[in-house]
Amino acid sequence: MTAAERIVQAQLDAYNARDLAAFIACYAEDVKVYRLPSMALSLNGRAALADHYANKRFNLPKLHAALLHHIVQGSRVIDHEDVTLDGENRFRAVVIYDVNADGLIAAVWFVDAE
Repeated sequence: MTAAERIVQAQLDAYNARDLAAFIACYAEDVKVYRLPSMALSLNGRAALADHYANKRFNLPKLHAALLHHIVQGSRVIDHEDVTLDGENRFRAVVIYDVNADGLIAAVWFVDAE
């Protein structure tokens, strides 16, 4: 397992545990989060990421993401996930992570379903 894979897996494990401190520790201070295909910047910086996940994800007791497929290309990791927010309704997510030289996630792209 590469360093990029390890940090992406660590953030997924923290996500499923709803452990905000462990989750945020996986990200660079200046992390950028985008939504494709528009390339709109949706979150800028670790503080914004922490606020978003504290208030819109980790407060959901049945939150869970299961990894379906995993692709590694150098410092980039692409995950295809099965996600539930409420334990019943599910959606598929494709997420691209770019890991920096410090071994932290520096950029994330969420691919919106069409």
